[in-house]
Amino acid sequence: MVNGYTSQKDDHLVRLRRIEGQVRGIAKMVEEDKYCIDILTQVSAASRALQSFALGLLDEHMAHCLVEAARVGGEEEATKLKEASDAIARLVRS
Repeated sequence: MVNGYTSQKDDHLVRLRRIEGQVRGIAKMVEEDKYCIDILTQVSAASRALQSFALGLLDEHMAHCLVEAARVGGEEEATKLKEASDAIARLVRS
């Protein structure tokens, strides 16, 4: 089985490494006793970057995995719809 994001895997990894660098930068700011608001600004930016990544991944999941499950139908379709619904709910709560 091929995941919906497979064609964009390298781009996703680059993006995640950039986010990882942001988080390391936040840790460094704490180590260096930077101003709280400056740290919070960076936390907000990293959070937005992760949310954007998650929404893109969800779009790819729906366009690939969910569409394929709808073609198959039955239990697979119901399972994939439930998974997508649960993932959306988690994203909305975060």
